[in-house]
Amino acid sequence: MATSEEIAEENRKIRFLRILVDFSIHLILQGDLPFEEALKVIEGVKGHACRLFPGKEETFELIYRPRFRRILVEKYGPSPLQ
Repeated sequence: MATSEEIAEENRKIRFLRILVDFSIHLILQGDLPFEEALKVIEGVKGHACRLFPGKEETFELIYRPRFRRILVEKYGPSPLQ
């Protein structure tokens, strides 16, 4: 059973990742980034998420990758993803 400190730490990590993802999405949508730079931002978020939650790479792919893919299509169109 997790202690209240462990639960608080897990919640802090989740909040931080949520803020990081939201910030990255805003940066991509509102920024003047080329497509390749947007991909680097996404991979940076993934790397940070994997450091926060080791062994949860598949979770990132299931939850956040589709969201980022939709953002990329919205900003750059479908052709760069093919």
